[in-house]
Amino acid sequence: MTERDVFEYALLRVVPRVQRGEFFNAGVVVYCRARGFVAARTHLDETKLKALDPSADVVGVRAALHAVEGVCRGGTDAGQAARDDAGRRFRWLIAPRSTVVQPSPVHSGLTTDPEAEVERLLDLLVR
Repeated sequence: MTERDVFEYALLRVVPRVQRGEFFNAGVVVYCRARGFVAARTHLDETKLKALDPSADVVGVRAALHAVEGVCRGGTDAGQAARDDAGRRFRWLIAPRSTVVQPSPVHSGLTTDPEAEVERLLDLLVR
């Protein structure tokens, strides 16, 4: 039997008008401590965004989502977080914030393939 590892994930929610509290899922961040793995995938549904806020900054929201992916990848795309390990980058990304892109509460599960888990969750909970 293939070894299964615990993983954690949070959804990335787009909240176009924070004061209204309306949101939709636009990405997922997955962290697996046992494998030192962290990754994010995003999918922005512009139709949903415009339905909730016709004046929404689509370019800005897309840039914020891509920044999360960059922090997960590490390297120069991660900015100051480049020196942090995968766990610290995940914890920083899931910290509550009052911005247009917000993390959900953290959930957990078991996986044999964290990379595949990112795609599975994106398909199941975002697309």
